Amino acid sequence: MEIVVIWFRRDMRLDDHIALSKAITYAKKHEYKLLALYHLDPFFTEMEMDINNEHFFQNLAHFVKEARESQVYVHLLHDDVLRAFQQVMEVYDIKAVFFNEDEVGIGQRRDKQVTDFLEKKGIHVSTWQDTHLHGARDILKADGSHYQVFTPYYQSWRKQEKQPVIKVDKSFFSSEHTICDEPLSQKGNDKLRELIKGCSRKFDQIGSDKAMNTLHQFIQKRLTRYHEKRDIPSVFGTSKLSRFLKTGTISIRTIFHAIYEEPLYEDEGRETFIKELAWRDFYHMIYAHYPEMKEKEINSAFQGMKWNEDETLFEAWCKGETGFPLVDAGMRQLNEEGWMHNRLRMVTASFLTKDYLIDWRKGESYFAKKLVDYDEASNIGGFQWAASVGTDAVPYFRIFNPTTQSKRFDPSGELIRKYVPELERVDEKWIHEPSKMPIDEQLKSGCVLGDTYPLPAVDHQERRKKAISLFEEAKQQ
Repeated sequence: MEIVVIWFRRDMRLDDHIALSKAITYAKKHEYKLLALYHLDPFFTEMEMDINNEHFFQNLAHFVKEARESQVYVHLLHDDVLRAFQQVMEVYDIKAVFFNEDEVGIGQRRDKQVTDFLEKKGIHVSTWQDTHLHGARDILKADGSHYQVFTPYYQSWRKQEKQPVIKVDKSFFSSEHTICDEPLSQKGNDKLRELIKGCSRKFDQIGSDKAMNTLHQFIQKRLTRYHEKRDIPSVFGTSKLSRFLKTGTISIRTIFHAIYEEPLYEDEGRETFIKELAWRDFYHMIYAHYPEMKEKEINSAFQGMKWNEDETLFEAWCKGETGFPLVDAGMRQLNEEGWMHNRLRMVTASFLTKDYLIDWRKGESYFAKKLVDYDEASNIGGFQWAASVGTDAVPYFRIFNPTTQSKRFDPSGELIRKYVPELERVDEKWIHEPSKMPIDEQLKSGCVLGDTYPLPAVDHQERRKKAISLFEEAKQQ
């Protein structure tokens, strides 16, 4: 039987999906049947389960169920990626494979491997850029080189027309046009059930319906004041859409056009949010041009940095037991929810690299395991920014003071009390610097320093001087 394969990946939806739409058009033109495929990579299925993985696999299970109910039977193949395609080829005559490509990281390497394999077999491969508003090579300088600073990139990005929402012909979803081969998917079905059974927590905010509802709620309730509220961690002022973009349960085009076309009486909130979407494209572009940036600093002057290797300090940071309340609140939010407010991501990353002087790669790797919205390019870019070693990064001599940040962005200590219950009864006077509490205040609040809540292991002002010295020493070498 002659078929066209639609290969789903981080695009778990049936709406506004470029590769799916193109595959349907191709199948109709040539009168081929459509086979939907998802490759369960053993590299990910066999690794230790953490919040990120649990969230992703639950989204996958939800998508597979929804798609099959819409008569799109997503076949799960759990094997080496080339053997997975070989299994399909042993049963069907594959004429073409459509998928939304990865332009960076391990996904890019996999895509090239699969494309080379299929094309050698005489199979047509059709790839599309679907995960970003603009691909890694869409926004370039006049001389053809890539941008390294965000502001001029954004100015060019903002002028470029954005692709419209893609229509998918769902009338094609029927047993007449799509393939349902349960035996082919049996091994993958069993593996996914095993993975879901092993999850330690259940996520409710998954799937396309929840994604669309989240988008509409954001537009109606928070978009207008986004520029004012997005930086306050204790306030629900952000979109909470990043987790849906991670799994592709909503398209970036759907988000952009819904935001852009919404009639607003005040435009600053919209423009601030759109700039955040541009940052996402910017870091993706940077990663494509610096494929080694996950392991190597973009700024070559700091590639020989002598980082602190104190595992005790790193463990304290991971657990949210540093003695700096806002840092601890952020890390505990991450560990509990698999998500952290963006302001706290900057504060905790800066603290790790500038106060503890610990390698940014260790922090990036920890976030990768925990964040349900983990985006490799943005996370690496964010850590290199905070550590002052990346492109367009914060200067190394500008160092976040965790106490000042706490007073500015959580003035009443509302967020701190929520995530650090040891400090729940601490007076507002001491909530940002509990280490300065007199003993009578400690007893009164039930927070005894060094016992109930840790004392800071470092002095920020001393570490600030040491960090600057460390960076200047690296520059001189």
